[in-house]
Amino acid sequence: MKGSVVVCSLVAFLALAFSFASAYDPSPLQDFCVAINDTKNGVFVNGKFCKDPKLAKAEDFFFHVNPGNTANPLGSKVTPVTVNEILGLNTLGISLARIDFAAGGLNPPHTHPRGTEILIVIEGELMVGFVSSNQDNNRLFTKVLNKGDVFVFPIGLIHFQLNVGHQNALAIAGLSSQNPGVITIANAVFGSTPPISPEVLTKAFKVDKNIITYLQKQFWYNNS
Repeated sequence: MKGSVVVCSLVAFLALAFSFASAYDPSPLQDFCVAINDTKNGVFVNGKFCKDPKLAKAEDFFFHVNPGNTANPLGSKVTPVTVNEILGLNTLGISLARIDFAAGGLNPPHTHPRGTEILIVIEGELMVGFVSSNQDNNRLFTKVLNKGDVFVFPIGLIHFQLNVGHQNALAIAGLSSQNPGVITIANAVFGSTPPISPEVLTKAFKVDKNIITYLQKQFWYNNS
């Protein structure tokens, strides 16, 4: 009997110790943690320093989003609203972006390494899609969206939006991170600094080296 009690106690202790080692608070432990760049008067939390909550003000939670200028090679403009734009987003695990499209405008294939995206079409007609991972045989999920339609792009997967209408289009994207990041595929592969070795790219894409050289010499526009 005594041995059983000892064993049960040991199991309980190990379970408690494991929970301390592997668990964490899934949400903030205070109302807000407004980011601040002052390292002397702030506390470092999850990538940012936080000001004293008593010094927070309404402006810390406010940002005005203007329509994006789509007069560029892609015909689109992404205006992010992350913790860099609204300091009060720090630790809240959410952000958004406004995406403006000219007729035929494209938000090219890209990924958000730290956030799932949910997109709602405000105006226009968009063809959207994402590609699953190698594990799922890189399946393409695509759909044409109209005003009021909503679509989800899972975290980390390559996705895109193309304006297939004849008028300007507008969409708003919500993201599950205060700083979801973005990797535009063509920019990263062909516009890296310094360039990726042509030997690597010719073998990866199974094309002539001259094609890779041509692509690396192009100007890869950043629309965000």
